[in-house]
Amino acid sequence: MAALLLRHVGRHCLRAHLSPQLCIRNAVPLGTTAKEEMERFWSKNTSLNRPLSPHISIYGWSLPMAMSICHRGTGIALSAATANLQKAAPPEYSECSNNLKFRQRTESHGVSLFGLSALLVPGSFESHLEFVKSLCLGPALIHTAKFALVFPLMYHTWNGIRHLMWDLGKGLTISQLHQSGVAVLVLTVLSSVGLAAM
Repeated sequence: MAALLLRHVGRHCLRAHLSPQLCIRNAVPLGTTAKEEMERFWSKNTSLNRPLSPHISIYGWSLPMAMSICHRGTGIALSAATANLQKAAPPEYSECSNNLKFRQRTESHGVSLFGLSALLVPGSFESHLEFVKSLCLGPALIHTAKFALVFPLMYHTWNGIRHLMWDLGKGLTISQLHQSGVAVLVLTVLSSVGLAAM
């Protein structure tokens, strides 16, 4: 009995697939195209005066969010400043008192005082330093400039340590995020003041 029923249903399905009238009857008119959908979407958003998403103005700023953005910014700035290292001078060999030879660099290879602008200005670190000394700036201005130069480095360092703690699975609750954020800011200011005073 089941075999007869299966054969009857199979024949009916086969006839349905081969019948052109049934295919036409089941045809569904096409919907809107993707272009029409996009135009309707954008016209609706424009008429409702919605901002583009994601838009920075729709988020409520929090300390962890601001610190994350600043961490990325200081990382980019420090990378750009590090790319500004002076080219290494060829090593010179000199004799020590015990007749052992060692390499001695003839120029400083630190980050230029003027950061990215030094990419465009010819000269070495020493020439930039002599230029700053010739300006006869007051100690308050020099300490402020030193603080401004060392602050991004200290912030990125302390916040990097904070990120390493997160990698260990520590300090991931919202309250701990805020506490560690305040601790990073305090340590950044203290270490920056200490280094600027040197």
